[in-house]
Amino acid sequence: MGDLYAKVVVKGSPISKSNFKLFNSNGRAILPYNSGKYHDRYALYEEEIALQARSQNPGVVITQGVIAVLKVFYKSEKRHPDTNNITKSIFDGIEKSGLIINDAQIKHMIIEEFYDKINPRFELELFGESEYSMEYSIKKRVSPLEPVDYSPPPNRKKSVETNLKTKKTVTNQKTSNKISCHICGKSITKESAVSANKGSMLICKACFKKLF
Repeated sequence: MGDLYAKVVVKGSPISKSNFKLFNSNGRAILPYNSGKYHDRYALYEEEIALQARSQNPGVVITQGVIAVLKVFYKSEKRHPDTNNITKSIFDGIEKSGLIINDAQIKHMIIEEFYDKINPRFELELFGESEYSMEYSIKKRVSPLEPVDYSPPPNRKKSVETNLKTKKTVTNQKTSNKISCHICGKSITKESAVSANKGSMLICKACFKKLF
């Protein structure tokens, strides 16, 4: 396919750049490389992508607009990074390899998510848009698959539970403000009630008018 095509396969669980940021004293995000800590993992992953991209595509440099087809294979269906964030990690490494000049060259992209417990990896194909075009279609399944439902992350789950408790409290407060008219028995609120007999009786405005 000449120099307008490249394919890169990198084994291992793909990782997200956002998970490995540290912040300096000025609050600026940094990505450590040789701190000797866990956060070095991203920089090493980026280097691995660059190494594999260059060794698998010797002499290839794509300088024009690119169509990218990315297939990401995770170990788990539910516990994995956000695939949208994964693309940044991958293209940082591809750019560093020299296979492309800048990730701004990516004009069209398809991302597909798969699962492989034994061999997690990503497979990336790059096509020069002067020789290749992209087509895709979405079709309704003849036999629907069993859906995989996702739960909110733990921090968001707590937020949802807190909001539900707050909503319940407000509802209870509103309910406690409701009383019954001493004459007709209809439900009314304290704000809309008319006080009688020195506050010992609350009646609705309709019943109050009938008294005169």
